[in-house]
Amino acid sequence: MQKKSMHRQVLVLAGAQALFQIVSVMVMTVGALAGSQIAESPKWATLPIATMFLGTAVMMFPASMWMDRVGRRVGFLCGTFLGVAGGLIAALGIATVSLPALAFGTFLVGTYQAFAQFYRFAASEVADTAFRPRAISLVMAGGVIAALAGPMLARLGGPILQPEYLGSFLILAVVSLLATGVLLGLHIPAPVHMHTEHDKGRPWHQIVAQPTYLVALFGAATGYGIMILAMTATPLAMLHHHHGLGSAATVIQLHVLGMFLPSFVTGTLIVRFGVLRIMLIGVLLFVGHILMTLTGTGFASFASALVLLGVGWNFMYIGGTTLLTGTYSPAEKARAQAINDMAIFAVGLTCSFGAGGLLEALGWQPMNLVLIPWLGLATASLIWLGAKRYQQAAPEGVS
Repeated sequence: MQKKSMHRQVLVLAGAQALFQIVSVMVMTVGALAGSQIAESPKWATLPIATMFLGTAVMMFPASMWMDRVGRRVGFLCGTFLGVAGGLIAALGIATVSLPALAFGTFLVGTYQAFAQFYRFAASEVADTAFRPRAISLVMAGGVIAALAGPMLARLGGPILQPEYLGSFLILAVVSLLATGVLLGLHIPAPVHMHTEHDKGRPWHQIVAQPTYLVALFGAATGYGIMILAMTATPLAMLHHHHGLGSAATVIQLHVLGMFLPSFVTGTLIVRFGVLRIMLIGVLLFVGHILMTLTGTGFASFASALVLLGVGWNFMYIGGTTLLTGTYSPAEKARAQAINDMAIFAVGLTCSFGAGGLLEALGWQPMNLVLIPWLGLATASLIWLGAKRYQQAAPEGVS
Protein backbone atom coordinates (compact mmCIF):
# COMPACT_ATOMS: atom_id res chain seq x y z
CA MET A 1 0.00 0.00 0.00
CA GLN A 2 1.35 3.48 -0.95
CA LYS A 3 2.33 5.75 1.93
CA LYS A 4 -0.34 8.37 1.14
CA SER A 5 -3.08 5.75 0.98
CA MET A 6 -1.76 4.09 4.14
CA HIS A 7 -1.98 7.37 6.06
CA ARG A 8 -5.47 8.06 4.69
CA GLN A 9 -6.78 4.68 5.86
CA VAL A 10 -5.27 5.19 9.33
CA LEU A 11 -7.00 8.59 9.47
CA VAL A 12 -10.38 7.02 8.59
CA LEU A 13 -9.87 4.40 11.29
CA ALA A 14 -8.94 7.11 13.81
CA GLY A 15 -12.17 8.97 12.98
CA ALA A 16 -14.21 5.80 13.39
CA GLN A 17 -12.39 5.13 16.67
CA ALA A 18 -13.28 8.61 17.94
CA LEU A 19 -16.99 8.12 17.24
CA PHE A 20 -17.04 4.61 18.67
CA GLN A 21 -15.29 5.79 21.82
CA ILE A 22 -17.85 8.59 22.23
CA VAL A 23 -20.52 5.87 22.32
CA SER A 24 -18.55 3.78 24.80
CA VAL A 25 -17.76 6.74 27.06
CA MET A 26 -21.42 7.79 27.07
CA VAL A 27 -22.44 4.37 28.35
CA MET A 28 -19.66 4.44 30.95
CA THR A 29 -20.73 7.94 32.09
CA VAL A 30 -24.48 7.43 32.49
CA GLY A 31 -25.02 3.66 32.22
CA ALA A 32 -24.75 3.00 35.96
CA LEU A 33 -26.69 6.17 36.79
CA ALA A 34 -29.51 5.19 34.45
CA GLY A 35 -29.44 1.67 35.85
CA SER A 36 -29.57 2.92 39.45
CA GLN A 37 -32.81 4.81 38.86
CA ILE A 38 -34.49 1.69 37.47
CA ALA A 39 -32.85 -1.16 39.39
CA GLU A 40 -34.47 -2.49 42.56
CA SER A 41 -31.09 -2.94 44.29
CA PRO A 42 -27.84 -0.91 44.07
CA LYS A 43 -25.91 -4.05 43.15
CA TRP A 44 -27.76 -4.11 39.80
CA ALA A 45 -26.97 -0.49 38.99
CA THR A 46 -23.96 -1.39 36.86
CA LEU A 47 -25.86 -4.05 34.88
CA PRO A 48 -26.13 -1.86 31.73
CA ILE A 49 -22.33 -1.48 31.69
CA ALA A 50 -21.78 -5.19 32.40
CA THR A 51 -24.07 -6.22 29.54
CA MET A 52 -22.16 -3.92 27.19
CA PHE A 53 -19.02 -5.90 27.98
CA LEU A 54 -20.95 -9.15 27.73
CA GLY A 55 -22.00 -8.18 24.21
CA THR A 56 -18.39 -7.46 23.33
CA ALA A 57 -17.12 -10.75 24.77
CA VAL A 58 -19.83 -12.80 23.04
CA MET A 59 -19.38 -11.16 19.64
CA MET A 60 -15.59 -10.87 19.63
CA PHE A 61 -14.72 -14.26 18.16
CA PRO A 62 -17.57 -14.41 15.58
CA ALA A 63 -16.77 -10.84 14.48
CA SER A 64 -13.11 -11.63 13.88
CA MET A 65 -13.76 -14.87 12.01
CA TRP A 66 -16.52 -13.30 9.89
CA MET A 67 -14.34 -10.33 8.94
CA ASP A 68 -11.61 -12.77 7.95
CA ARG A 69 -14.06 -13.96 5.26
CA VAL A 70 -15.90 -10.79 4.20
CA GLY A 71 -13.32 -8.09 4.98
CA ARG A 72 -12.89 -5.37 7.57
CA ARG A 73 -15.13 -2.79 5.88
CA VAL A 74 -18.29 -4.93 5.83
CA GLY A 75 -17.76 -5.98 9.43
CA PHE A 76 -17.10 -2.48 10.69
CA LEU A 77 -20.23 -1.14 9.00
CA CYS A 78 -22.28 -3.96 10.50
CA GLY A 79 -20.97 -2.92 13.91
CA THR A 80 -22.15 0.68 13.56
CA PHE A 81 -25.68 -0.48 12.67
CA LEU A 82 -25.71 -2.58 15.83
CA GLY A 83 -24.72 0.56 17.73
CA VAL A 84 -27.67 2.48 16.28
CA ALA A 85 -30.06 -0.32 17.24
CA GLY A 86 -28.56 -0.55 20.71
CA GLY A 87 -28.98 3.16 21.40
CA LEU A 88 -32.62 3.11 20.33
CA ILE A 89 -33.48 0.02 22.38
CA ALA A 90 -31.69 1.39 25.46
CA ALA A 91 -33.68 4.62 25.10
CA LEU A 92 -36.87 2.56 24.90
CA GLY A 93 -35.85 0.76 28.09
CA ILE A 94 -35.50 4.07 29.92
CA ALA A 95 -38.79 5.34 28.53
CA THR A 96 -40.62 2.21 29.70
CA VAL A 97 -38.67 1.90 32.98
CA SER A 98 -37.39 -1.53 31.91
CA LEU A 99 -33.94 -2.55 33.14
CA PRO A 100 -33.89 -5.67 30.86
CA ALA A 101 -34.56 -3.49 27.79
CA LEU A 102 -31.91 -0.97 28.84
CA ALA A 103 -29.45 -3.82 29.40
CA PHE A 104 -30.27 -5.41 26.03
CA GLY A 105 -29.68 -2.08 24.32
CA THR A 106 -26.25 -1.73 25.90
CA PHE A 107 -25.59 -5.40 25.02
CA LEU A 108 -26.02 -4.43 21.35
CA VAL A 109 -23.73 -1.44 21.90
CA GLY A 110 -21.24 -4.00 23.19
CA THR A 111 -21.49 -5.97 19.95
CA TYR A 112 -20.67 -2.73 18.12
CA GLN A 113 -17.67 -2.44 20.43
CA ALA A 114 -16.59 -5.97 19.47
CA PHE A 115 -16.22 -4.95 15.82
CA ALA A 116 -14.65 -1.61 16.73
CA GLN A 117 -11.93 -3.28 18.79
CA PHE A 118 -10.39 -4.43 15.51
CA TYR A 119 -9.83 -0.87 14.25
CA ARG A 120 -6.38 -0.90 15.86
CA PHE A 121 -5.54 -4.26 14.26
CA ALA A 122 -6.76 -2.97 10.88
CA ALA A 123 -4.33 -0.06 11.30
CA SER A 124 -1.49 -2.50 11.92
CA GLU A 125 -2.46 -4.36 8.75
CA VAL A 126 -2.47 -1.32 6.44
CA ALA A 127 0.78 0.06 7.91
CA ASP A 128 4.30 -1.03 7.07
CA THR A 129 6.57 -2.39 9.81
CA ALA A 130 8.21 0.95 10.64
CA PHE A 131 4.88 2.81 10.89
CA ARG A 132 2.94 0.04 12.71
CA PRO A 133 3.37 1.12 16.38
CA ARG A 134 2.54 4.72 15.44
CA ALA A 135 -0.46 3.62 13.34
CA ILE A 136 -1.90 1.74 16.32
CA SER A 137 -1.26 4.73 18.57
CA LEU A 138 -2.80 7.22 16.13
CA VAL A 139 -5.99 5.18 15.82
CA MET A 140 -6.22 4.98 19.60
CA ALA A 141 -5.63 8.74 19.72
CA GLY A 142 -9.05 9.16 18.12
CA GLY A 143 -10.30 8.68 21.65
CA VAL A 144 -9.14 12.20 22.55
CA ILE A 145 -12.24 13.52 20.77
CA ALA A 146 -14.31 11.03 22.76
CA ALA A 147 -12.80 12.34 25.99
CA LEU A 148 -14.09 15.80 25.18
CA ALA A 149 -17.38 14.93 23.52
CA GLY A 150 -18.51 11.73 25.28
CA PRO A 151 -19.13 13.00 28.83
CA MET A 152 -20.41 16.34 27.45
CA LEU A 153 -23.01 14.62 25.23
CA ALA A 154 -23.97 12.23 28.04
CA ARG A 155 -24.46 15.17 30.41
CA LEU A 156 -26.31 17.19 27.75
CA GLY A 157 -28.64 14.31 26.97
CA GLY A 158 -29.36 13.54 30.63
CA PRO A 159 -31.99 16.22 31.36
CA ILE A 160 -32.97 17.13 27.79
CA LEU A 161 -35.83 14.60 27.71
CA GLN A 162 -37.81 12.79 30.36
CA PRO A 163 -37.26 10.26 31.87
CA GLU A 164 -33.71 11.34 32.64
CA TYR A 165 -30.98 9.86 30.36
CA LEU A 166 -33.45 9.08 27.56
CA GLY A 167 -31.83 11.80 25.46
CA SER A 168 -28.34 10.43 26.18
CA PHE A 169 -29.09 7.13 24.49
CA LEU A 170 -30.85 8.76 21.54
CA ILE A 171 -27.70 10.87 20.99
CA LEU A 172 -25.69 7.65 21.21
CA ALA A 173 -27.71 6.20 18.31
CA VAL A 174 -27.03 9.31 16.20
CA VAL A 175 -23.27 9.13 16.87
CA SER A 176 -23.27 5.47 15.79
CA LEU A 177 -24.97 6.49 12.55
CA LEU A 178 -22.31 9.15 11.94
CA ALA A 179 -19.64 6.45 12.32
CA THR A 180 -21.29 4.59 9.44
CA GLY A 181 -20.66 7.56 7.18
CA VAL A 182 -17.01 7.79 8.18
CA LEU A 183 -16.39 4.09 7.55
CA LEU A 184 -17.79 4.33 4.04
CA GLY A 185 -14.42 5.94 3.26
CA LEU A 186 -12.49 2.85 4.37
CA HIS A 187 -10.98 0.81 1.56
CA ILE A 188 -9.09 -2.22 2.83
CA PRO A 189 -8.93 -5.02 0.26
CA ALA A 190 -11.08 -7.99 1.22
CA PRO A 191 -9.04 -11.07 2.17
CA VAL A 192 -8.22 -13.52 -0.59
CA HIS A 193 -8.35 -17.06 0.78
CA MET A 194 -5.65 -19.17 -0.83
CA HIS A 195 -4.53 -21.01 2.30
CA THR A 196 -3.25 -24.50 1.75
CA GLU A 197 -2.69 -27.17 4.36
CA HIS A 198 0.83 -25.77 4.81
CA ASP A 199 -0.01 -22.10 5.28
CA LYS A 200 -3.26 -22.19 7.25
CA GLY A 201 -1.33 -21.47 10.42
CA ARG A 202 -0.82 -23.17 13.76
CA PRO A 203 -3.66 -24.44 15.96
CA TRP A 204 -4.98 -21.80 18.33
CA HIS A 205 -3.53 -23.46 21.42
CA GLN A 206 -0.01 -23.29 19.97
CA ILE A 207 -0.43 -19.59 19.24
CA VAL A 208 -1.73 -18.84 22.72
CA ALA A 209 0.96 -20.94 24.44
CA GLN A 210 3.75 -18.60 23.27
CA PRO A 211 5.27 -16.71 26.24
CA THR A 212 5.08 -13.39 24.40
CA TYR A 213 1.41 -13.94 23.54
CA LEU A 214 0.55 -14.80 27.14
CA VAL A 215 2.35 -11.77 28.57
CA ALA A 216 0.80 -9.46 25.95
CA LEU A 217 -2.66 -10.81 26.77
CA PHE A 218 -2.19 -10.65 30.53
CA GLY A 219 -0.78 -7.13 30.37
CA ALA A 220 -3.61 -5.79 28.23
CA ALA A 221 -6.24 -7.65 30.30
CA THR A 222 -4.75 -6.22 33.50
CA GLY A 223 -4.85 -2.72 32.09
CA TYR A 224 -8.39 -3.08 30.81
CA GLY A 225 -9.81 -4.87 33.84
CA ILE A 226 -8.42 -2.46 36.43
CA MET A 227 -9.40 0.55 34.34
CA ILE A 228 -12.98 -0.68 33.84
CA LEU A 229 -13.44 -1.59 37.50
CA ALA A 230 -12.41 1.86 38.72
CA MET A 231 -14.07 3.78 35.88
CA THR A 232 -17.40 1.98 36.33
CA ALA A 233 -17.42 2.61 40.07
CA THR A 234 -16.34 6.26 39.88
CA PRO A 235 -19.71 7.96 39.07
CA LEU A 236 -21.44 5.94 41.81
CA ALA A 237 -18.66 6.67 44.31
CA MET A 238 -18.74 10.38 43.50
CA LEU A 239 -22.51 10.60 43.91
CA HIS A 240 -22.18 8.71 47.21
CA HIS A 241 -19.67 11.34 48.36
CA HIS A 242 -22.05 14.18 47.41
CA HIS A 243 -20.64 15.15 44.01
CA GLY A 244 -23.12 15.99 41.23
CA LEU A 245 -23.53 14.52 37.75
CA GLY A 246 -21.59 17.44 36.28
CA SER A 247 -18.58 16.76 38.49
CA ALA A 248 -18.71 13.03 37.75
CA ALA A 249 -18.88 13.71 34.00
CA THR A 250 -15.90 16.07 34.26
CA VAL A 251 -13.83 13.42 36.06
CA ILE A 252 -14.73 10.83 33.41
CA GLN A 253 -13.79 13.39 30.76
CA LEU A 254 -10.37 13.93 32.34
CA HIS A 255 -9.94 10.17 32.68
CA VAL A 256 -10.67 9.52 29.01
CA LEU A 257 -8.26 12.30 28.04
CA GLY A 258 -5.67 10.44 30.12
CA MET A 259 -6.56 7.27 28.25
CA PHE A 260 -6.11 8.63 24.76
CA LEU A 261 -4.08 11.86 24.73
CA PRO A 262 -0.77 9.99 25.30
CA SER A 263 -1.52 7.94 22.16
CA PHE A 264 0.10 10.66 20.06
CA VAL A 265 3.46 9.70 21.57
CA THR A 266 3.01 6.16 22.91
CA GLY A 267 4.04 4.53 19.65
CA THR A 268 7.18 6.67 19.48
CA LEU A 269 8.01 5.83 23.10
CA ILE A 270 7.61 2.12 22.36
CA VAL A 271 9.97 2.36 19.38
CA ARG A 272 12.55 4.26 21.43
CA PHE A 273 12.45 2.51 24.81
CA GLY A 274 10.89 -0.88 24.06
CA VAL A 275 7.41 -2.20 24.66
CA LEU A 276 8.12 -3.97 27.96
CA ARG A 277 9.52 -0.82 29.59
CA ILE A 278 6.47 1.19 28.55
CA MET A 279 4.13 -1.48 29.95
CA LEU A 280 6.04 -1.46 33.25
CA ILE A 281 5.59 2.31 33.43
CA GLY A 282 1.88 1.64 32.90
CA VAL A 283 1.88 -0.58 36.01
CA LEU A 284 3.58 2.17 38.02
CA LEU A 285 0.93 4.65 36.90
CA PHE A 286 -1.78 2.28 38.16
CA VAL A 287 -0.01 2.21 41.52
CA GLY A 288 -0.11 6.00 41.42
CA HIS A 289 -3.87 5.83 40.85
CA ILE A 290 -4.30 3.66 43.95
CA LEU A 291 -2.19 6.02 46.05
CA MET A 292 -4.23 9.01 44.89
CA THR A 293 -7.49 7.34 45.95
CA LEU A 294 -6.07 7.26 49.49
CA THR A 295 -5.75 11.06 49.58
CA GLY A 296 -9.49 11.57 50.05
CA THR A 297 -12.85 11.74 48.29
CA GLY A 298 -12.73 15.33 47.09
CA PHE A 299 -12.97 16.29 43.42
CA ALA A 300 -9.19 16.72 43.08
CA SER A 301 -8.51 13.24 44.48
CA PHE A 302 -11.00 11.58 42.12
CA ALA A 303 -9.74 13.57 39.13
CA SER A 304 -6.03 12.95 39.78
CA ALA A 305 -6.57 9.23 40.40
CA LEU A 306 -8.62 8.79 37.24
CA VAL A 307 -6.09 10.66 35.05
CA LEU A 308 -3.31 8.35 36.26
CA LEU A 309 -5.62 5.38 35.66
CA GLY A 310 -6.19 6.52 32.08
CA VAL A 311 -2.51 7.01 31.20
CA GLY A 312 -1.65 3.67 32.81
CA TRP A 313 -4.30 1.96 30.68
CA ASN A 314 -2.90 3.62 27.54
CA PHE A 315 0.60 2.28 28.11
CA MET A 316 -0.61 -1.21 29.07
CA TYR A 317 -3.18 -1.58 26.29
CA ILE A 318 -1.22 -0.13 23.37
CA GLY A 319 1.88 -1.92 24.62
CA GLY A 320 0.01 -5.22 24.84
CA THR A 321 -1.42 -4.77 21.34
CA THR A 322 2.00 -3.97 19.88
CA LEU A 323 3.56 -6.96 21.63
CA LEU A 324 0.78 -9.23 20.38
CA THR A 325 1.20 -8.30 16.69
CA GLY A 326 4.55 -10.09 16.58
CA THR A 327 3.14 -13.45 17.70
CA TYR A 328 1.09 -14.57 14.69
CA SER A 329 1.23 -14.91 10.90
CA PRO A 330 -1.36 -13.44 8.49
CA ALA A 331 -3.07 -16.83 8.31
CA GLU A 332 -3.36 -16.89 12.11
CA LYS A 333 -4.43 -13.30 12.76
CA ALA A 334 -8.20 -13.86 13.03
CA ARG A 335 -7.83 -16.53 15.72
CA ALA A 336 -5.01 -14.78 17.57
CA GLN A 337 -6.72 -11.39 17.69
CA ALA A 338 -10.14 -12.81 18.57
CA ILE A 339 -8.89 -14.93 21.46
CA ASN A 340 -6.89 -12.00 22.82
CA ASP A 341 -9.76 -9.51 22.74
CA MET A 342 -12.37 -12.05 23.86
CA ALA A 343 -10.28 -12.78 26.96
CA ILE A 344 -9.72 -9.08 27.63
CA PHE A 345 -13.41 -8.30 27.45
CA ALA A 346 -14.33 -11.29 29.57
CA VAL A 347 -12.14 -9.68 32.24
CA GLY A 348 -13.80 -6.33 31.52
CA LEU A 349 -17.24 -7.93 31.87
CA THR A 350 -16.35 -9.44 35.24
CA CYS A 351 -14.91 -6.17 36.52
CA SER A 352 -17.80 -4.01 35.30
CA PHE A 353 -20.42 -6.35 36.75
CA GLY A 354 -18.57 -6.63 40.06
CA ALA A 355 -17.84 -2.91 40.43
CA GLY A 356 -21.17 -2.01 42.01
CA GLY A 357 -21.07 -4.87 44.52
CA LEU A 358 -17.42 -4.28 45.45
CA LEU A 359 -18.02 -0.57 45.91
CA GLU A 360 -21.03 -1.23 48.11
CA ALA A 361 -19.23 -3.89 50.16
CA LEU A 362 -15.78 -2.31 50.51
CA GLY A 363 -16.01 1.37 49.74
CA TRP A 364 -14.01 3.39 47.20
CA GLN A 365 -10.54 3.28 48.72
CA PRO A 366 -10.43 -0.39 49.88
CA MET A 367 -11.82 -1.47 46.49
CA ASN A 368 -8.76 0.05 44.82
CA LEU A 369 -6.31 -1.31 47.39
CA VAL A 370 -7.25 -4.92 46.63
CA LEU A 371 -5.89 -4.41 43.09
CA ILE A 372 -2.26 -4.40 44.30
CA PRO A 373 -1.68 -8.20 44.05
CA TRP A 374 -3.00 -8.15 40.47
CA LEU A 375 -0.51 -5.45 39.57
CA GLY A 376 2.24 -7.46 41.27
CA LEU A 377 1.53 -10.42 38.96
CA ALA A 378 1.57 -8.17 35.90
CA THR A 379 4.93 -6.73 36.95
CA ALA A 380 6.38 -10.20 37.50
CA SER A 381 5.21 -11.41 34.06
CA LEU A 382 6.77 -8.42 32.25
CA ILE A 383 10.09 -8.79 34.09
CA TRP A 384 10.08 -12.54 33.38
CA LEU A 385 9.56 -12.01 29.64
CA GLY A 386 12.26 -9.33 29.57
CA ALA A 387 14.73 -11.69 31.27
CA LYS A 388 13.79 -14.49 28.88
CA ARG A 389 14.39 -12.28 25.86
CA TYR A 390 17.72 -11.13 27.26
CA GLN A 391 18.86 -14.73 27.80
CA GLN A 392 17.87 -15.65 24.24
CA ALA A 393 19.69 -12.64 22.81
CA ALA A 394 22.88 -13.07 24.89
CA PRO A 395 24.31 -16.04 22.92
CA GLU A 396 23.97 -13.97 19.76
CA GLY A 397 26.01 -11.15 21.29
CA VAL A 398 23.06 -8.80 21.64
CA SER A 399 23.30 -6.52 24.65
